[in-house]
Amino acid sequence: MTKGSVKKVVTDRGFGFIAAEDGKEYFFHRSGVEESLDFDRLRGGEAVTFEIEQSQKGPRANRVRAA
Repeated sequence: MTKGSVKKVVTDRGFGFIAAEDGKEYFFHRSGVEESLDFDRLRGGEAVTFEIEQSQKGPRANRVRAA
């Protein structure tokens, strides 16, 4: 699992970005957020863990959960 923090959430469009500890930024979609973490209540700066997967548009965060 990779650690990071939520950088930005666009709730009305269902996606956001995570700033990982390795300095990279990863896109995430609401479908990749674990049920235990309420996507609509996510805010910038929240600590999360996630897995990195390859998508057609490059790497993205999946299985995002609270750290």
